[in-house]
Amino acid sequence: MEEELYGQEVHLKEHEDDHIHKHPHPNVKAVSNRLAKTIGHLEKVKRMVDNGEDCSQVLIQLAAVRSAINNAGKVILSEHINHCIIDAVQENDFRKIDELNEAILNLLSDIRIL
Repeated sequence: MEEELYGQEVHLKEHEDDHIHKHPHPNVKAVSNRLAKTIGHLEKVKRMVDNGEDCSQVLIQLAAVRSAINNAGKVILSEHINHCIIDAVQENDFRKIDELNEAILNLLSDIRIL
């Protein structure tokens, strides 16, 4: 479900416990476009592999794809904190905060320091 709030696209989602979250997501289009570009980039990397191109170049392009995915995740995380979590705190919905912590751990699980 979607509507507008303060001129921004708002997603209405009924959750399992029958409450509705209503908050703006101002960067939905930008994130969607970024992910579409990333998918195109990954398809190009696949073609590079299929064509037997230089491994070093493939690895460089894979790193760029990973970075693009991580950047999209950062935008989504920021919006989630700024909108969803603020709403959850105001509504004393501490389950949402636990879900945020789990999402952050999942997002960061691939980050390793060499």
